[in-house]
Amino acid sequence: MIYSTLNSNYSFVDKLKSVDYFLILLVLIIGAISVFSIYSTESGDFSFYTKNHLIRLIAFFSLFLALSFVRVSTWYRHAYIFYLFGLLLLLLVIFFGISASGSKRWINLFVFNLQPSELMKIAVIVCFARYYHRIQSVDIESYKYLLQPIILLLIPCYLVITQPDLGTAILIAGSGIAIIWLAGLNIKYFIYSGLLLLVSLPFIISVLKPYQKSRILTFFNPERDPLGAGYQIIQSKIAIGSGGMHGKGFLQGTQSYLEFLPEKHTDFIFTLFSEEFGFIGSILLIFLYALMIYRIIKIGFSCRSFFAKLYCFGFSTALFLYVFVNIAMVVGLLPIVGAPLPIMSYGGSSMLSIMIGLSIVMSCKIYSREIISN
Repeated sequence: MIYSTLNSNYSFVDKLKSVDYFLILLVLIIGAISVFSIYSTESGDFSFYTKNHLIRLIAFFSLFLALSFVRVSTWYRHAYIFYLFGLLLLLLVIFFGISASGSKRWINLFVFNLQPSELMKIAVIVCFARYYHRIQSVDIESYKYLLQPIILLLIPCYLVITQPDLGTAILIAGSGIAIIWLAGLNIKYFIYSGLLLLVSLPFIISVLKPYQKSRILTFFNPERDPLGAGYQIIQSKIAIGSGGMHGKGFLQGTQSYLEFLPEKHTDFIFTLFSEEFGFIGSILLIFLYALMIYRIIKIGFSCRSFFAKLYCFGFSTALFLYVFVNIAMVVGLLPIVGAPLPIMSYGGSSMLSIMIGLSIVMSCKIYSREIISN
């Protein structure tokens, strides 16, 4: 494999000039909003969750800046190793994982509990971006090159489903499928796969865990169990609706402070934010995410290597899925799944994976002139 660049010697000044400072600013703004939101979940008390979230934000943001200067060819060269490392961590969860709330998803790193499935979201994108970088467009639809990525995608999805964590498995699958589509696979394959999925739904539902079936039924009718499976989504809708146009104000969210809203610091952080800052605040937050996604796509268009382009387009699509699924979940448009809101939600693994993903985007920007050829 040959790695070449146009003006291959990047000086330190060249690198600093190539940094996307607007993207960094967006990350800092959303990060600052997240700290205040977590602070609000603790009723204005700078306590456990707020301290941990702030420490992780500073640490992982620093990691984001440091990894941004790793050459994009280095990410390309180690793409498969990254994927295998993610698989190894998923296998370690089976034997040494920590169980909580009926799930076994974490590995104790002493500093924090790592959820390998979150890292796998990024590993799949990097792996698939490399895989399709070397394939000619005329060969993409051959069964040889179609079967390999499907196997690479099914293995981690299966391991995550067995934890069990259906929501994260769906997001990993979505990230991989996005790369396959962006690589140029004919849309007919997606149509056929969609039809096959519809036909297989009765079987898929039959093998789901009881709580997963309950979530699906609750999605269609939350009032069927208002004090049980439907409680979260009902309270979430009440909180969002009560925020109105302008919100109740910072630290004034009654649904959260009166403890009606569970998991408000993790998957339901958007609900708390909407109650306090209303429709206008929610739209502004969504706009910040939209700007971030736009910026990543713009970086992708500026890159010379197909690997960098494919990664940026794939990561931006995945980021859109993460944001869409979380917000759609808390407003009742999708069933409740384990889908944290990027950067906003409390959780070290989610923030770590997003910061690593963003650092690779920044690497693509800094080394946008770098060409990776077979």
